[in-house]
Amino acid sequence: MFRGFYTVASGMIAQQRRTELLSNNIANANTPGYKADQSTIRSFPEMLLSRITKSGPANVENGFEGSSSKQIGAVGTGVYMQETLPDYSQGQITETELPTDVALIDGNLPVNNATGKPGAIFYRLQDPTGGEAYTRNGNFTLDAAGNLVNAQGYYVLSDQGEKITLQSDDFQITADGYITENGQRVARLGVSYSANPDTLAKRDTGLFYTSDAQPLPSAYNVNNVSFSLKQGFIERSNVDAARTMTDMMTAYRAFEANQKILQAYDRSMDKAVNEVGKV
Repeated sequence: MFRGFYTVASGMIAQQRRTELLSNNIANANTPGYKADQSTIRSFPEMLLSRITKSGPANVENGFEGSSSKQIGAVGTGVYMQETLPDYSQGQITETELPTDVALIDGNLPVNNATGKPGAIFYRLQDPTGGEAYTRNGNFTLDAAGNLVNAQGYYVLSDQGEKITLQSDDFQITADGYITENGQRVARLGVSYSANPDTLAKRDTGLFYTSDAQPLPSAYNVNNVSFSLKQGFIERSNVDAARTMTDMMTAYRAFEANQKILQAYDRSMDKAVNEVGKV
């Protein structure tokens, strides 16, 4: 009976965490470059039940002489959310006509043989605490000093790892990342490549970081990787709002079903303690 309490509770916790994940996806449905999180739910290892038959007198070493066991079946021990991984698929490209907005458009991204998934490309940012951060959000702007920054104020880096400083928003970005102003080439927008993006750590702000704090290689120098940049456009979130709402309702219903079972267990325990226990 108590095992049932733990099994049901684990199911409720897993569905609650899944609901929180889906709620965060919905909240960021309009965040440029946001990559929707996906979850995987797995069951704990099953327990095998066996029936032991006893015959003959007790024996200190062997328990009972002539004892034998017969496997009855397996008992589930609940579920848990194993991991959450972002979906790195391309979001919809929307025109904004703002010169500081840049959309990163995937081209050919080689498939990783170990994971069976393609790699991913990101803009390079300078993290204020040190090292580099990565994002797909190309909604940039110019700060008071003329530096190209993202929404959180992180400096956008060039392919050389330097800040990009401009005189005004009257500049052009070519499809291969070169930034020109007044007919002069200023810098090349930094774009990095990750062969296995599932190893990146995602923060609450939608930024990605490497697990070993080492910078990712430049996407311009990786063989068989192709992409383009489009000024005046933005990549929207890849959250499917309709499907996410459906998944959220499914998670709610699963949580409620587990809740009903928990209440049934509670009533059974109440009878066992207050009624059966009096007999």
